[in-house]
Amino acid sequence: MRKEIEISLLPSNAFSYDAQLVASADKLKIHPEEISAVVIKRRSVDARSKNPTFILLVDVYVNETPHAESKEIIYKLVTGNKKVIVIGFGPAGMYAALRLIELNIKPIVIERGKDVQERRRDLKAIQQDGIVNPDSNYCFGEGGAGAYSDGKLYTRSTKRGDIKKTLNILVQHGAEDDILIDSHPHIGSNNLPKVVKAIRETILRCGGEINLNSRVTGIMIDNQTIKGVRVNDKDEFLADAVILAAGHSARDIYYLLHQNGVLIEPKPFAMGVRIEHPQQLINEMQYHSNNYDKNLPTASYSLACNVDGRGVYSFCMCPGGIMVPAATAPGEIVLNGMSLSRRDSLFANSGLVVSVDENDWQKYSSAYPFSGLLLQQEVEQLAFNLANQTQKAPAQRITDFVHDIVSDTLPSTSYIPGLTSSALHEKLPEFMTKNLKLAILESTKKKPGYYTEEALIAAVESRTSSPIRIPRGKESFMHTQIKGLFPAGEGAGYSGGIVSSAIDGENCADGVNIFLDMGSK
Repeated sequence: MRKEIEISLLPSNAFSYDAQLVASADKLKIHPEEISAVVIKRRSVDARSKNPTFILLVDVYVNETPHAESKEIIYKLVTGNKKVIVIGFGPAGMYAALRLIELNIKPIVIERGKDVQERRRDLKAIQQDGIVNPDSNYCFGEGGAGAYSDGKLYTRSTKRGDIKKTLNILVQHGAEDDILIDSHPHIGSNNLPKVVKAIRETILRCGGEINLNSRVTGIMIDNQTIKGVRVNDKDEFLADAVILAAGHSARDIYYLLHQNGVLIEPKPFAMGVRIEHPQQLINEMQYHSNNYDKNLPTASYSLACNVDGRGVYSFCMCPGGIMVPAATAPGEIVLNGMSLSRRDSLFANSGLVVSVDENDWQKYSSAYPFSGLLLQQEVEQLAFNLANQTQKAPAQRITDFVHDIVSDTLPSTSYIPGLTSSALHEKLPEFMTKNLKLAILESTKKKPGYYTEEALIAAVESRTSSPIRIPRGKESFMHTQIKGLFPAGEGAGYSGGIVSSAIDGENCADGVNIFLDMGSK
């Protein structure tokens, strides 16, 4: 007999199987010896009181042995003659390619950046020397933006596809199986590269093709049907369809589509700042104690409020993490955050962003559909100029920002390029500063300790999502105008984060399969 129950355990024994066994027996009012196995299905932390506990959703097997079911996907060698180009090798592109192999369709991956290991040199160059490689950085390269941005796997996109399958594929390729049960799973930027490499090897072993250092510079369209792409201004690739998963920072792709008459449109997005606190302060704030139990996960938080009809919310919160320079072109500053698997940095950082819509980009209305994108660029270039044209981030103590004071000194930071004190309260667009201030003050009601002179804000967090949408059919996933073109992932405007992008890539691969089947009948 199998029973699903919920048990509560203190951090000191939450990871002890014996404690789980005893708690399960107590809950079911049976003797522990009657229990054959306790299998954790979900693990979360309840930190509402001064004594945080782990809440475990478990399957308890009573006088019955659980039957282990293999969740691995058997990827076989592609034997069909259908082939599909996948532009971009981030989460959407990787999962699209894997799904195509499941469907016996050959994926031809085109990725502008380097492999996941070689990217490290370019990340070091921007961190230490301020040198931005436009084709290899925190956003571009094998693994995409997610590969070096913590690997957070939490998503609200529960209706888009099979989240469990998405996570199981990561475990199959080397991720720890804790991600299958944690309520807010993550892999860590130190472990993600080996997972990405293993996915690459699966695709190649099964007959897929991966072309790195290959930037798309042209598209071939005939009779409103895409036929292929041109790469590095010389090589041509032809295929039966194209999945476009280039990411939200591939601005040249948007311009390329527009120049070729492919419909794109502006969409709302969000911009703001990165806020960094000492991690100890966040632990105390979230766990209501200055005696942090090391068995608890490094504390994170989320904030969301509505200010004058505009949303302000935390984004990409990185407990025990560092801030990183995520610019994709010279002359701009873009901030992001990441954590290693142990989340043991002394700092916690998160985006705090303000929603942006067509009312904010009116001065660029004549540049439609690039109005929002140009506003995004303007703020990134502003940050670069405030930092004396370096990758040092313009920053301010959070208390000084609220009170319109330029900070004489700045707190210690995780940001390797360093910080420079700046009057962000008067330099950033007014719609951002006004709403950020109000949201920060609102946070004092919900998160005592959040508003402190020990915290800093740094500019600018601008790549929360794409300012462009590539329109597609709701069920077909195909572009509304160009046959055979399947926009996918964050760059197409349909997902946000690793898991939702991966699911979207799979959905587009399924759409391709239906499209190709219809064409063969």
